[in-house]
Amino acid sequence: MNAHLGLIHAILPTTVDLRVSVPENHPSARNLGSERTGSGTIVDPDGYILTVHYITLGANSITVTLTDGEQFPGKLAGQDHETGLALVKIAGRDLPFMRPAPPGELSVGQAAFIVASSGETGRRVSGGYITSLEAYDGHWEFMLEKSIRLTAFNPGFGGGTLADFKGRMLGVVSLNLNDIGKFSLAIPIDYYVQIERELKAHGRVQSRPRRPWLGFYPQPLAGHIVIAGVVPGGPAERSGLKEGDIIVGIEKKDIRSRPELYREMWKKKPGEAISFRILREEEALNLEVISGDRWDFYRS
Repeated sequence: MNAHLGLIHAILPTTVDLRVSVPENHPSARNLGSERTGSGTIVDPDGYILTVHYITLGANSITVTLTDGEQFPGKLAGQDHETGLALVKIAGRDLPFMRPAPPGELSVGQAAFIVASSGETGRRVSGGYITSLEAYDGHWEFMLEKSIRLTAFNPGFGGGTLADFKGRMLGVVSLNLNDIGKFSLAIPIDYYVQIERELKAHGRVQSRPRRPWLGFYPQPLAGHIVIAGVVPGGPAERSGLKEGDIIVGIEKKDIRSRPELYREMWKKKPGEAISFRILREEEALNLEVISGDRWDFYRS
């Protein structure tokens, strides 16, 4: 136990608290708020901090607080909507940082622990075991082919550190999954390793084909997909999709699950039309939705 406490204390200086301000008229402020708090992990001694992108989306100011109370102004250095990751940069040098676990190190049943900010210099720790490495799909047009689910409950703000007992970073904690007990979802560090150079050089991933974005929130219900809401001013709303619409098919494929929906949508490119077959109050409709680019929409 003392060895584990020593490891945790060695990791604590690599963790940070994030306070983020977003203009109230930014498209993300409606759902995420204009004042946000988050956790982050220093992953480079030159001051790069890895976190989840929903904390920093639209940021016009970022305050980073280290465990010793030292504060730095941060800037958004890169973000990736597809993986849900973001990089914040501060001016520090020779900072303590975490190294990623080598690829292929994750396994079901593996012990791991979360370190997350609970406010400026406060940090909380929670331990558990990895229960699944399966795909994850979220209602905001988001899907990971591989995710980490573990029995540890996220003890602080989103964006925290998921580490193994060798002191290596396994992932970035994104969500609490409250539907079945106390579980957390983390984004595997492998995703960051794959895009690190592009995020640092360009602020985004340029080598990967861009995905079309519609700006709606599909939810599974009784073997169908129902639109639970639309983003104001987004492509779905502009093209006539409405809350409550049931998606029956897309292009020529019948749709029964959210992953099926996303995979069919993402065969297209931003700006291309996507044909939907929907049920609206027992009336069958065909709608053509002109897709958009999420990067451009949320950059405005």
